[in-house]
Amino acid sequence: MRKLCILTLACSLFLSSCAKPNDKEPVFKIKTTEGTIVIKLYAETPQHRDNFMKLAKSGFYNGVLFHRVIKDFMIQAGDPDSKNAGPKAMLGSGDTGYTIPAEIVFPKYFHKKGALAAARQSDDVNPEKASSGCQFYIVKGKIFTDAELDKLEAKKGIKYTEQQRNDYKTIGGTPHLDGEYTVFGEVIEGMVNASNIAMVKTGKFDRPIQDIRILKIKRVK
Repeated sequence: MRKLCILTLACSLFLSSCAKPNDKEPVFKIKTTEGTIVIKLYAETPQHRDNFMKLAKSGFYNGVLFHRVIKDFMIQAGDPDSKNAGPKAMLGSGDTGYTIPAEIVFPKYFHKKGALAAARQSDDVNPEKASSGCQFYIVKGKIFTDAELDKLEAKKGIKYTEQQRNDYKTIGGTPHLDGEYTVFGEVIEGMVNASNIAMVKTGKFDRPIQDIRILKIKRVK
């Protein structure tokens, strides 16, 4: 009887693991008013991954705006105050009431085009580089030359890998943010939609003139 219980438990655990094969790197579909963006979260940033999973499952992100959009840089969302914000409201301060410790996995994960990273407060009030509990951005960026990357290496005291250089010179990104913010995932489908959002007309505080909204975030894998 005891062996049967152990065997049953083992089978149960096995079936459970089979049912959720991507728990370490889950995939989410972000449905927006400008199309769908599919992202994958990284296993090496578990606190950011698990927090995003929790918020997405609860519906926290449903209805939030892309409240800060900068051409050739990034698109930012996740402020809960943006859901019912008036057209002149200054956004970007809304949060969950907690932060997430930095999980900067550089050089493996860097700010290439399509990188998903956590927003945070500036170093003067946040020297630990702790992330916002909910706000995130997707990198659009721009193409860089070897000379520009050489200057950044000298300024930041780092050495870019061959892969990083190739990505920054071909698909682009925002390399000056490397080592400063936690990159915890990447876009795997729908980057054209994210890029289109980055191109919209904006007004004061880099907020799009016409609201661009996240309708729903749903886990798909």
